[in-house]
Amino acid sequence: MYTKHLLPRYFLFASAMIMLCAYLPGSVTTETKKWVINQNSSLCVNGSTNINKFACEIPDYDQTDTLTIARGRNEKEIILSGCINLRIQSFDCHNAIMTHDLRSTLKEKQFPRLRISFLTLSELPELCPKPKPITGMVSIELAGASKRFEINYQASADAQKNILLVGSRDVNFSDFNLTPPRKLGGMIRTNDKLNVQFRLQIKALDVQ
Repeated sequence: MYTKHLLPRYFLFASAMIMLCAYLPGSVTTETKKWVINQNSSLCVNGSTNINKFACEIPDYDQTDTLTIARGRNEKEIILSGCINLRIQSFDCHNAIMTHDLRSTLKEKQFPRLRISFLTLSELPELCPKPKPITGMVSIELAGASKRFEINYQASADAQKNILLVGSRDVNFSDFNLTPPRKLGGMIRTNDKLNVQFRLQIKALDVQ
């Protein structure tokens, strides 16, 4: 009899605790979406020496990758999972000597890929043609070293709902334990600082 009377109370208590936990801060209900990075994406590295400037680019991304986007009920940031892998051999500085020097400096034979992993966004891009500034964290892995950076993006979309993320970030050769190339016994010296710009064209996938 004693147990029989306690059962209804136990179930009421258990139900209340479940409902309470569902609304406690830190509880997360994840909404997941997927984006496809298409082959029209590109990357450009701008640098300088003590006598001139240079630009090296990977004009076309040679594969299609997928990003997974998740947002918790109480989380402000958008959590990303996915990356792009760029071939160092694809860099073109529009000058044969400069192209060779950059690939050699980035240790292309030992580490043939530049990997950019996307970690967060401050908000989801809006599907509108007017560019809007947003930020996000990425991890860049280059020449066997990895470092996280905050990226400033301009986000926009076209009539076909293709999202364009144009990002920019200053990095240094030394961030990846690399020594800038030199020529003519050090008379021509490449500066440590580089500006990396990438243009990502992505599209949302409908996930059932």
